[in-house]
Amino acid sequence: MLLEPKDVELFFRLHRTLMFFVNQRLKVIPDKLPNADAFAALSPQVRLKVRDVLNANLDLIDSFVDENPAHCSDDELDIVRSWRHLVAGKFYVFRELKKYTVFLSTTSPAIAYGVLALSQPFEELIGPYLPVMTQTVLLPFKGMIVYDGLMSSYNISFGPGIRRNLNEDFKEAKARHGIVTSLPMSATLLPAKAEKPKPVPTPPSREEKDEALGIIVGLIDQFCQEHLNEEYAVLCRRMAEKLARKRPSPLLHGSPNAWASGIVRAVGGANFLHDKSQTPYMRSTDIDHYLGTSPSSGAAKLAAIRKMLKVHQLDPSWTLPSRLDDNPMVWMLQVNGFMMDVRHAPREVQEIAFNKGLIPYIPADRQHGG
Repeated sequence: MLLEPKDVELFFRLHRTLMFFVNQRLKVIPDKLPNADAFAALSPQVRLKVRDVLNANLDLIDSFVDENPAHCSDDELDIVRSWRHLVAGKFYVFRELKKYTVFLSTTSPAIAYGVLALSQPFEELIGPYLPVMTQTVLLPFKGMIVYDGLMSSYNISFGPGIRRNLNEDFKEAKARHGIVTSLPMSATLLPAKAEKPKPVPTPPSREEKDEALGIIVGLIDQFCQEHLNEEYAVLCRRMAEKLARKRPSPLLHGSPNAWASGIVRAVGGANFLHDKSQTPYMRSTDIDHYLGTSPSSGAAKLAAIRKMLKVHQLDPSWTLPSRLDDNPMVWMLQVNGFMMDVRHAPREVQEIAFNKGLIPYIPADRQHGG
């Protein structure tokens, strides 16, 4: 369902005016823009930068309302003020209903939002085949929920196993809160209902395991491509595959976004990704943010992974290849009852250690290009 044309015009006018104000205040875009219409004419990629800065500085909404640089009416200022209750992140565009489109949060527990499109139906924006994973910002507008006009989708297909899990999440979300149609959502909470006993689940099929792994690896690959590098992508994929081979696979339970974050956190922790002196560098909370999960969920999955795989800092099994030379844990071995750096041992000792899989390569060969 679309917003009424007059409301679409009002929404875009207020939104571009606020974005123009944010850019003027924080100089996100260095080029000088004469007015809000000039800002609206910029490419979506450029406008996204300002949108993300606003999400991190919601106090600017109060500044806009107090200063009222565009001479908005009191009703219009009330609309802008309500945007402090925005919900930003990744969502599954799950189902088209008569009154709205259901957006299912990727966080746990899931929340179902009833969202109205603006000037274009969601089908034209993301295609007719649902579900589709997207990233956007949901905003309250005159007692309804809309998105902010900026939406990116992920090219991930969902098989029957994942669809079944999403259907269960949707049912549970409706039982908890109903479909949320206004923000803040506290105004739409339903009374808690007694949970029915759940049937004993059947063992997951190989197809379901592959689907879960595929989604998580897809999230990891995109994240590493945008924020880290291929070395991290390779190690994170290897860790995801190792978790998928466990019986039962833990990846079948919980949010794919949280598992992706936990995996990146685990590999990053082994390589001191959180150390500002390292390149690349990234905080754990930023990993959670970009992968669309909460810090508590990312931390919980990290703890589970460390327990299952015994991952630790400087872990030789999860050290980036480019950092093997600098990791003393890779080369410290016990020889004749004494701990020593095998790089300083005779070559025959290094060959024995290499043949037993105790070191990744023979240091002398690497030094000579072998």
